[in-house]
Amino acid sequence: MKQALEKIELAAKAELEKISDSAELENLRVKFLGKKGELTAIMKQMAALSAEERPIIGQIANSVRSDIEAAVTKKAAELKAEASKRKLIEERLDVTLPGKAPKLGKLHPMDVVMHEIEDIFIGMGFDVVSGPEVEYDYYNFEALNIPPDHPARDTQDTFFITDNILLRSQTSSVQVHVMEDRKPPIRILSPGRVYRSDAIDATHSPIFHQIECLVVDKGITMANLVDTLNMFLKRLYGEDAKIRLRPHHFPFTEPSAEVDIVCFNCGGKGCSMCKGEGYVELLGAGMVHPKVLANCGIDPEVYSGFAFGLGLERVTMGKYGINDLRLLYENDLRFLEQF
Repeated sequence: MKQALEKIELAAKAELEKISDSAELENLRVKFLGKKGELTAIMKQMAALSAEERPIIGQIANSVRSDIEAAVTKKAAELKAEASKRKLIEERLDVTLPGKAPKLGKLHPMDVVMHEIEDIFIGMGFDVVSGPEVEYDYYNFEALNIPPDHPARDTQDTFFITDNILLRSQTSSVQVHVMEDRKPPIRILSPGRVYRSDAIDATHSPIFHQIECLVVDKGITMANLVDTLNMFLKRLYGEDAKIRLRPHHFPFTEPSAEVDIVCFNCGGKGCSMCKGEGYVELLGAGMVHPKVLANCGIDPEVYSGFAFGLGLERVTMGKYGINDLRLLYENDLRFLEQF
């Protein structure tokens, strides 16, 4: 029996040398050390041994089992190390290769122009304020001296939610909120989305953006308005920017004016873009109507002010030479990536 045990140990170690993966190693362990393995079969025969032989053979059998188990454990560690080494080689990353840079987004051209305009006015001492896009009729019309029978209140021009609530058609409503909440001097810029029931075409959209300026203080005159406009537009378009004012009518300003800027295309010589006039219409402006000041709790006998508003889309189109407003809203990356 001693020889049989020694033979089992030699056979196990010989087969271990040929093992190349963990599955084969497990099969070998079961073959020699399992419940039905060769070593177990030998151990079951010990009952037939004499009392003198049994402890001797038992000691040899335990030694053989320990040696085989140790050899199996060592082989398992070797196989694991080899597998890890292979995995490191197979999954090796070449850290010297350049990485793939993530694609970064860009600001929309209207955002670029909006930030530029805000920076100009902040540099002139203005506050940038915002207000609700869903507004009361009072703030959008009544407080701005727009009577109930005014065409702007028609449902064909304004999106009414109820008889008293609407989507604001102008950011002038923000000026009313500010004049109610603050005491002069007031210097604010109020940019934001506005809504009008317009059909979509190259120059119109039911959703667009306005930027309005308001100044209220003692002794404010049209000269302050013109000076502010000149400084703003020269900062935005360059020192060659020239403006002219034409008489106009707005319910919330008196006197009122349309402000034109020298044509971007011909420099004032006259072309198809400006219809031969040399100027293109840019914005509306004027002195704040005394009724508007009074509606907001500001004494028009003490204070005066000016206001003007322009469309962000129109300014953006003029700055970048865009001829169709719809391009700004279609989210076509082929167009937007140019900016």
